[in-house]
Formats: sequence, structure tokens, C-alpha cells
Amino acid sequence: MTLDVSVLTGPLRGTGHDRHTDASYVVVEAGPRELAGYRRLRHDVFVTEQGLFAGSDADAVDDDPRTVVLVALAGDGELLGGVRIHPAPGADGSPPLRDLGWWRGSRLAVASDARLHLGVGAALVRAACARAETQGALRFDAEVQAQRRRLFERLGWSVRHETLRHGHPHLVVDFPISRIQRLVDATKAPLGLLLDELATGTPRGFVGDDAAPVPGSEMVAACDAILPAMVERDPEWAGWCSVLVNLNDLAAMGATPVGLLDAVGARDASFARRVLRGLTDAAAAWGVPVLGGHTQLGVPGQLAVTALGRTSAPVPGGGGRAGHRLRVTADLGGGWRRGYTGAQWDSTSHRTPEQLRSQMTVVPALAPTAAKDVSMSGLVGSTGMLAEASGCRAVLDVGAVPAPAAAGTADWLTCFPGFAIVSAEDGSPGTPDTSLLPHHLSTAVCGHLESGSGVGLRWPDGVVTDAVTSTVTGMGTAS
Repeated sequence: MTLDVSVLTGPLRGTGHDRHTDASYVVVEAGPRELAGYRRLRHDVFVTEQGLFAGSDADAVDDDPRTVVLVALAGDGELLGGVRIHPAPGADGSPPLRDLGWWRGSRLAVASDARLHLGVGAALVRAACARAETQGALRFDAEVQAQRRRLFERLGWSVRHETLRHGHPHLVVDFPISRIQRLVDATKAPLGLLLDELATGTPRGFVGDDAAPVPGSEMVAACDAILPAMVERDPEWAGWCSVLVNLNDLAAMGATPVGLLDAVGARDASFARRVLRGLTDAAAAWGVPVLGGHTQLGVPGQLAVTALGRTSAPVPGGGGRAGHRLRVTADLGGGWRRGYTGAQWDSTSHRTPEQLRSQMTVVPALAPTAAKDVSMSGLVGSTGMLAEASGCRAVLDVGAVPAPAAAGTADWLTCFPGFAIVSAEDGSPGTPDTSLLPHHLSTAVCGHLESGSGVGLRWPDGVVTDAVTSTVTGMGTAS
């Protein structure tokens, strides 16, 4: 695969293939021929020239099928350099069984007569960073020789600490991966300023919640609109999801659903019927009546649903405190919705009505101090919203988060997962009683709240990286 990004290639000069007169090259993924050349170059550099290894620099990473090798090729196909990226190996050097989204760059080698003025090393590093993120990296690091410090700092890497490898000084360096921060910025960051005046009517303690207690009653109300592009592209699924997301909002508050109201816009009656079919199928599956609504024809596809529920003790999204444990309870069954791979996990359309309705009992069974359903900001973003409303920072242990085997970690932490609840608990003896949860759900303590703001990800080596650097919505604490 050719990476056709201008910053990954060298400057274009001259017309011949002599690298001193024609410094053009391209960075591509290595095929069998290039891979053999790359390994020969590595041996020349790390064994023969530098003496870092005795006999061979090959290791278990070379045999990991997930390892990707990128090479810089001159115009005549000559290999100028290469680098590999791969899931970070364990302490014993063996590749991990599960890709947690922690990737590493290694074995960066450049031919001796291509190291001056061509920028091959820098181009390979840039290409490695870009490719690591497309592979699903949420953390990307490397161990580099100390004399390469200036190069890596110039390319945006930061030094974590110094170490000694193979008898030579090395640096452990980190490259910032901003996938989760970008998602949060795109979906939730503007809310604080937009909703500042409206938030004055929110009951105290529930600012930032997706559902809202109705003052003077035991009623809870939630409202969600479906993206118009999704309505146009997949009207039946949009109708189904309009019920799903609203009932998830009620479930996070521990409310029992009472009824639904819908507002549908469609270009004609035939299209409206498709939207309503998905909506009524979902309402029947959850056993929640559609009480009424509004339908308008001759307009672009639009859909919004309001859900009403009842509880005498609504659970807020902002009831957590520093020291509380974080739990994720999710349905890991199903798979990616066709056409939404990496973005929407469909865990509901194959479930029985009994299973779907039982999901409404999760929060009452857990009796948490705070709860939040996972929305379009993903599991990490939704955890950040719970933490923000609680006036805290959240830290998630990546390896402990319940996740389906068929989903990459980065996608799972940023997608809409169908049904997933993030909750906080104070660790009181005997609580929660997880045996009361529906058997088709998975649950695990996988983090905690602490003082500060944002969301950190804790990795198997104990390092914590920032996934969200500050608040998610800007709406502040719920109290």
C-alpha cells in the first residue's frame, strides 16, 4: 500500500536515479522482496555497523502477523530505509495475544549513504505514526538511541525516560495519539457554551445527564434525535435506534419506561413508513407503547423521539467521587452494523424481547452512585462526561474493559456499542450483587475516579496516557 501523503515522501529533484542528484523516494508497505531487503539492511546497521546485536537482530515481533513494515524506495526501487510497527510486546518480548491499542515503532534503519540531506528517517517516522493510528493505536511509543533525541522531538514525540538497551543509552519516547480527543471535541465539547442558559432549568444534581427528572413527579424524560444522514441511508435502523438510545438514557437513570413520542420528517409516505416500521418494531421488542407524535411529509428525512419513564430514585450521572470504582456493563454479543464498521456495534437486533427488557434492570441491580449510558462519544467520552459531572478525573484500565473479541480496542472505546453502562460505585461491602444482572451481559470493574479532570488510560506496564485532556462538555459539575 502506498502512503500518498506529501509529508511522507522526499523532495523531488533532478531526473536521474543517483540519490545525490535525484532525491525522490516514496514510503510504501513492504512486500516480500522489500521485506527481505529491509532485514538485510537491519543486519548491516544493527549487527555489523553498530554492534548492538551479536549474530542477528531478529526477534519474535518479526513473526507476528500484525507487524507492518514500511520502507522508503528510490525511483529505481532501491531500498533506502525501513521501519516496523506492531502491537507492543510483553516484558518477555513476546507479542501480546490481544491488541489493546498499544503499538510500538522499532528497528528504524536507513542505508548509510542515504542519511544525509534526504530526510529518509524523518519520512519513515512520519509514515509510522500515520499508519499506527490507522491500525487502531491509542498509544504509540518507541525505544530509540539517545543520539536520535533531536529528530524525534522535532517530529512531535516526547521523551518519557532514559534507559539502557544492548549496552547503549536509549530513550523511551511517546507520540501523541488524539483519536479520542478529536471525537470528544467533535461531538461534545461545544455543549457547555450552547446549553449554558438552558441548563438553568435542569434539576440540581442532574446537569449533563441525558435524561432529566420532571420536577414534582417521579417521571423522567429523555429526548434524542437521529442523524439525518443515517435516517436517509438506513431508515429502518434509524427507527430502531431512536428507541434504543432513548431507552438507554432511561436505563442509565434506573427508570422504568412508560411511553414514547416521535417526530418524523420524510420526503413521502413510503419513506416515512420505513422509518416508522423500525421504530414500531423496537417499541414492540422493548414493550413500550408509542403514545403519539408528529409526522411531516415533503421534507428531508428527520427523526426525534422522546421517552418517558418512572423512578422514585433517579441515579445521576454526576454522583461519583474521587476514590469510587468505575464499572462497565455491556452486551458484547452481535457485531458491527453493516455499513458502520468501527462506528456502531449492533448488540440489540438479535436479542429476544425478554433480554432487551431485562437491560432496564441493570442500574437498579448495581445501585451505583453514578451511571451513564455510552453514547456517540464512545465509552471513553461517556466516562469523561460522568467524571466531569462528578467533578473528577477518570482512569480506565484498558486491559480490564469488557470488549468483544471481534472489535479492535480503539474502535470499541470510541464506537456506539448498542448497550453499555458506565457506573461508579463506592466499594461498600456486599455491593453490587452482580448475580442480579442479566446473564447475557458482561461486567467488570475497570477503573476509578480521582481528583483532576479528563480521562486517562492505564496500560499493562502501569503507564497512564491522556485520552481526554480536560472536561468533555464544559458544562461542569452536576451539583
